[in-house]
Amino acid sequence: MRFDVLTLFPEIFSGYLGQSVLKLAIQCGLVQVNLHNIRDWAKGKHKQVDDRPYGGGPGMLLMVEPVVECVEAVQAMADPGHLVMLSPTGRKLTQGVVEELAKYSRLVLLCGRYEGFDDRVRQILQPDEISIGDYILGGGEVPATVLIDAVVRLVPGVLGDEDSARQDSFSESVTHGQRLLEAGHYTRPREFRGLSVPEVLISGNHEAIARWREERGMELTRQRREDLLPNAQPPTNR
Repeated sequence: MRFDVLTLFPEIFSGYLGQSVLKLAIQCGLVQVNLHNIRDWAKGKHKQVDDRPYGGGPGMLLMVEPVVECVEAVQAMADPGHLVMLSPTGRKLTQGVVEELAKYSRLVLLCGRYEGFDDRVRQILQPDEISIGDYILGGGEVPATVLIDAVVRLVPGVLGDEDSARQDSFSESVTHGQRLLEAGHYTRPREFRGLSVPEVLISGNHEAIARWREERGMELTRQRREDLLPNAQPPTNR
């Protein structure tokens, strides 16, 4: 799978790309991540990429010309792929959205800065706008790494055991077809400070273990994220 990240600060990604699962995925040729500096498409002596907003207001906006030309040039390097703009006004990134994005062979990720983009960037490019949550960050680079991290886990061959991704929280439950929180896990020692590993997990009965994990996941979801369950009632203001 190929990722192309368009950003004003490509150096932000260097440490992240050189660690853990993603590093191994890149080394094995399962994943390719290319970084592109939007400023390389800016005009003039000073390579200006931002300017004051018409109508006034605080902060600066990324200019339409260098951003659009950068995106179009990067898309032309291969199959255009699926363009994602990391934006607080986009649809929320959920595991379902991650599974949808993982079906593409190429994702082009557009990272904003300052007060965001001139809105003509959105109008011209018509990207898939995605937000990682209801809060504001300094730019789109952290959301881009979150998206890459989540999607890479679903690329075949990246994880040592592909069942690991299917059993994560928010992945669809095999038994109930729901997206439940994941039950707690245990490893050695079997007892620590009076707390023991549940007997079912050391029983060797795989059917009972699967049932126990499903039940615990359902219980945890009811306690913490009831909104994930069917027919959940929206919270009321009191």
